[in-house]
Amino acid sequence: MSQHSAGILLYRFRDGRLELLLGHPGGPFFARKDEGVWSIPKGLREDGEDLLQTARREFGEETGFAVDGQFLELGSARMRSGKTVHVWALEKDVDADRAVSNHFEMEWPRGSGRVRSYPEMDRAAWFPLTEARTRIFPGQRVFLDRLLAQIGYTEGDGAAN
Repeated sequence: MSQHSAGILLYRFRDGRLELLLGHPGGPFFARKDEGVWSIPKGLREDGEDLLQTARREFGEETGFAVDGQFLELGSARMRSGKTVHVWALEKDVDADRAVSNHFEMEWPRGSGRVRSYPEMDRAAWFPLTEARTRIFPGQRVFLDRLLAQIGYTEGDGAAN
């Protein structure tokens, strides 16, 4: 059975330009990586949840922010891993510097016997669209395009249509 993950892509406008909130994954594998590893805050569905409930819960766990409002459904995409990711967008401004993530434990270095705790997301940041395209995990870029189509934003002109 394939895994289903759901998340929320926050967006805002600053001086007429679209910005997107992305999270950088925590842990030793991503400590020195930047381009192509940032992600829409998301996570796996738990039993009994609908996908939007999953998206809201995971966003809260990974950022510390509760979100509510008029969600735009951006649909789903199958990742190379086989996981299906479902995303909603919401226009909302939050202070990315105040994001606080939950933690996971793993043995590191592998085989060392030392179990350490790492944040699922070690930081969050707002990015203009062109920079978000280079920072985000490649399989999630489709959600940026879907957001642009839904909000009528033309890339490069810096204004909502």
